[in-house]
Amino acid sequence: MFGKLGEAKQKAEEMKLKLEAITVEGNAQGVRVIANANKKIITINIAPELLNPANKEQLEDLLMLAIEHAMNQAENISAAEMKAMMGAMMPGMGNLFGN
Repeated sequence: MFGKLGEAKQKAEEMKLKLEAITVEGNAQGVRVIANANKKIITINIAPELLNPANKEQLEDLLMLAIEHAMNQAENISAAEMKAMMGAMMPGMGNLFGN
């Protein structure tokens, strides 16, 4: 039992490192957000024309869209990796994870 817990902890740490290395991107009309699959934002790039104070509301909306897009991609990748890991650790219980 404790061996399985140790193995699960090790697999979780390996998964975290793997997800840190995977990048996702969200774009929204001149706003680009790059994050990793652990949902950590790495960079935000904003087109110069959006930096006008008159575009403040538009920029905020575009930032939200780009961030949401990147986070959705990160969540999808994370869920797929977790499903694969759990399926490999418990092959007889694959149906619980949608296999």
